[in-house]
Amino acid sequence: MSSRPELKVDDEIGFISFFRNLPNTDEETIRVFKRGTSGGDFYTAHGDDAAFIAMTIYKTTSVLRQLGKTDTGLPSVTMTITVYRNFLREALFKLGKRIEIWETTGKMQWKVKKQASPGNLQDVEDELGGQVDSAPIILAVKVTAKASEARNVGVCFADASVRELGVSEFLDNDLYSNLESLLIQLGVKECLVQSEGQKKDSELSKIRAIAENCGIAIAERSVGDFGAKDIEQDLTRLLRDERAAGTLPQTDLKLAMSSAAALIKYLGLLSDPSNFGQYQLYQHDLSQYMKLDASALKALNLMPGPRDGSKNMNLYGLLNHCKTPVGSRLLAQWLKQPLMSLEGIERRQQLVEAFVMDTELRQTMQEEHLKFIPDLYRLAKRFQRKMASLEDVVRAYQLSIRLPPLIGTLEGIMDEQYKDPLDAEYTTKLIEYSNSLLKLQEMVESTVDLDALDRHEYIIKPEFDDSLRILSRKLEKVKYNMDVEHRRVSNDLDQEIGKKLFLENHKTHGHCFRLTRNEAGSIRNKREYQECSTQKNGVYFTTSEMTKLRREHDQLSENYNRTQTGLVTEVVGVTASYCPIFEKLAGLLSHLDVIVSFAHVSVHAPTSYVRPKMHPRGEGNTILKEARHPCMEMQDDIQFITNDVSLVRGSSEFLIITGPNMGGKSTYIRQIGVIALMAQVGCFVPCLEAELTLFDSILARVGASDSQLKGVSTFMAEMLETANILKSATSDSLIIIDELGRGTSTYDGFGLAWAISEHIVKEIGCFAMFATHFHELTALVDEYPQVQNLHVVAHIGDTTEQDRREVTLLYKVEEGVCDQSFGIHVAELVRFPEKVVNMAKRKADELEDFSTKHEASHIKHSKQDVEEGSALLKEMLVQWKKEIVGKGMTTEDQVGKMKELVMGNQKLLENPFFQSVKAL
Repeated sequence: MSSRPELKVDDEIGFISFFRNLPNTDEETIRVFKRGTSGGDFYTAHGDDAAFIAMTIYKTTSVLRQLGKTDTGLPSVTMTITVYRNFLREALFKLGKRIEIWETTGKMQWKVKKQASPGNLQDVEDELGGQVDSAPIILAVKVTAKASEARNVGVCFADASVRELGVSEFLDNDLYSNLESLLIQLGVKECLVQSEGQKKDSELSKIRAIAENCGIAIAERSVGDFGAKDIEQDLTRLLRDERAAGTLPQTDLKLAMSSAAALIKYLGLLSDPSNFGQYQLYQHDLSQYMKLDASALKALNLMPGPRDGSKNMNLYGLLNHCKTPVGSRLLAQWLKQPLMSLEGIERRQQLVEAFVMDTELRQTMQEEHLKFIPDLYRLAKRFQRKMASLEDVVRAYQLSIRLPPLIGTLEGIMDEQYKDPLDAEYTTKLIEYSNSLLKLQEMVESTVDLDALDRHEYIIKPEFDDSLRILSRKLEKVKYNMDVEHRRVSNDLDQEIGKKLFLENHKTHGHCFRLTRNEAGSIRNKREYQECSTQKNGVYFTTSEMTKLRREHDQLSENYNRTQTGLVTEVVGVTASYCPIFEKLAGLLSHLDVIVSFAHVSVHAPTSYVRPKMHPRGEGNTILKEARHPCMEMQDDIQFITNDVSLVRGSSEFLIITGPNMGGKSTYIRQIGVIALMAQVGCFVPCLEAELTLFDSILARVGASDSQLKGVSTFMAEMLETANILKSATSDSLIIIDELGRGTSTYDGFGLAWAISEHIVKEIGCFAMFATHFHELTALVDEYPQVQNLHVVAHIGDTTEQDRREVTLLYKVEEGVCDQSFGIHVAELVRFPEKVVNMAKRKADELEDFSTKHEASHIKHSKQDVEEGSALLKEMLVQWKKEIVGKGMTTEDQVGKMKELVMGNQKLLENPFFQSVKAL
């Protein structure tokens, strides 16, 4: 903790007074203050925000300091720049907080200079260092509920890094299933909703619950922010389209325009003139992508989770072998937007196949080309926001000179089968963009000193200007004198240049010498050598001559930079005009990166993936040979057991899977969902052979997703998820249900499971899989031909030790029913105390016995059988009584007499009603 900056504030009393007079923020907003000293910049937070940072980042309150008097002071905490950046990442990405960054504009004149939230990272992109896994999408939503069940929903969303505004308006059900799908499709990070005020609005409460379930931060805005009075003139200023915004078809979507007004105000787009004329407006069509609900997202392990031990435990981590930041972000988007277009899927598959078949092409693309592509969206953004430097110009130049070799690699493909699709998707466009950058290339080569890049200097060529030429010569002379001093010190200390003694430009000490730590003793007790600092890589020191030369060099460099400022501004301005090309290249190269990544994963899996055959929507079946779960097979020490899958219309549309706990039921049904999603994303799939129909949605109800912290019971959460499935599913959906009805009584649970299954089979008619412990559910097969029973196999062997059964889970799925769950066996596996296991077995046997008797008592008999049986029984009992009364018989003799009478009465023995009584 010693590295934490000291809490130094010039006017403590004044700052405390200023801070306490600030208006209160909501609990999701944290205020941070940027401060500077001679030692560099640092940040502070105060009051409740300081306590939050202390516990979240430092994990202790001992870092808190009082500003002002102990009893009336202000709790405060300080952060170095590194800690501040860690705090930003934690607060924005994991905790969904909003940040205000205050800076001073004079004595006690503070103002908010930067703002950030999970969906709005523009102001802090540099501090985050590009560590953004997916595009920060922010969405505003407005709804109107009709008297009927239908709701009108209007949304506007933006990814500020690419300057686009998307709008959509649609009808939804009372559970807002379409809105949930849209939030997942877009990968929304932050959602703007109208504040509910004093009167709680049930519709807004539902929207908040959906957003929270999807892990989205919520920002409440006033009703006034959603006013669309000025939206047309605001859009006219922002959009590239030169027509007045009022003539665009999207402005007819009134609810979406209200949402757009709130979003534009929240992002402050109109307060930054660099946004004018830069945005595009488009309409998002919900139906062009497969719908996924939040449960499916979790059930299929699409994105990294907090408990993932390795990157292969989720589909994004498994498939992400992208070499560019833009590629990784596009992959995250694709996984949430599986295609509904057969043509689009097959086009992607064809491109993946090209890189699967050509190993050299794939490796060259990854190792020689893509790995050197910068984050083009961020680069373009720096130019657009007028934050770019000469270093950014050089990055743009380096991109332009890397394109021709990349194009050459693609042009070298000989196989016509793949050359044409690759040319159409990439090569032709790349040639066009590369040619557009030729003038930029020429300008940079004629103005920027590219030789200076080796020294990590970004300067204009001296020959470009007389003043620069004179300053350059003086700088060269200083550098020559530094080399002379370097050689003199080397001779004096007898240390070899380049091995023991180095001349370096240190970020703090400027030009100085460095000795390796082993040789540091050679300058001890020599007055002419002044030590600067000791670090891991050695001891930094200087001489009076080097100090003089360093000052001279710094002065000349400062003059050089001041003189070249105008020229740099001009060069940066010209480069900024190429931003549309950078953005188009970003889209194209990210697409290429993801396709190559798919090919890489398909080839390097334990068993190679195959290209699936796709059937149009509503046609064909889903048949997978030797299917595997792509994430599971990558786990260490796992020998994955493959299984076939057959979803055939009319004969195996609805699969009921029974079998032991831990037997692989969940893995089996989830892997089908994962494979369907991978296929519609355009990737190859982990099977020996595969054919699939197009699914319009994957809907899941998996496991006990308890939400008690939010006041929702396990059973209630289960019912909400299932209600969403029943209201959203169509005949083209894929439904995955892993256990249902366990949060209530056995009879209620079974009743619900049966009714839900029957509804899916009769009313929805889609492909569905139901893993269950309700073995009675397997009777559905007798009523519906499209139902099929499957079970996971367990081998049971008898052992003599305490009469225990040895159960081996085979993870193989076969036709038919398994009538046991082996729950007690699992308890044995996890080493339950022996007494507990034995008690469980005893109780299970008792319940089984009771259940058998209970079932027998409920067997229905005809009225005639009951009457006849009762009369015969009464007659036999009267006879028995006569024969035992007054005879002094023992109890044993009395029982024997009854048996004799019963066994001698053939008519009674054959009566069905009497047989059921006898069984009891």
